[in-house]
Amino acid sequence: MEGTVFGPALEELQHVKSERGEILTKHFLDSCRHILPVIEKFGAAMTLVKSDIGGNITRLETLYSSNPSRFNILYSLVQVEIESKTAKSSSSCTNGLLWLTRAMDFLVALFQNLIEHDDWPMSQACTDAYNKTLKKWHGWLASSSFTVVMKLAPDRKKFMGGDRRQR
Repeated sequence: MEGTVFGPALEELQHVKSERGEILTKHFLDSCRHILPVIEKFGAAMTLVKSDIGGNITRLETLYSSNPSRFNILYSLVQVEIESKTAKSSSSCTNGLLWLTRAMDFLVALFQNLIEHDDWPMSQACTDAYNKTLKKWHGWLASSSFTVVMKLAPDRKKFMGGDRRQR
């Protein structure tokens, strides 16, 4: 997928793990930030999702930037909040990381659907990914809103930039 909107994120992912297999905070957050232009391709359908993901990235980056050597490993952001008993707060980095990874799980499932199911319209690919990843964490209102938002999703060909075999 080199040369596509996915390229920068895929490149950054190669640097996310340390030699010991730990997730490096800066590279993880940079990878997540590179996903934002992909989400922009959804247009109005994913404005709130993009804002939420961007906010969680910023929240984590703020703590990371306060002491990059201390927070070099992603888990250290969570560990400091566990120790200070603030991890369960809705405004915690731990909560931000939880929702950021849930959003990334949804996007991975969506992209897998788009690659594996050429015959699925965008709405089916999105709904299947949502049902597999986010639905269990959302209440009735969020689930209902998702159904409405999917009506705003772009056409599959427009999103993918034409026939995927041309890439």
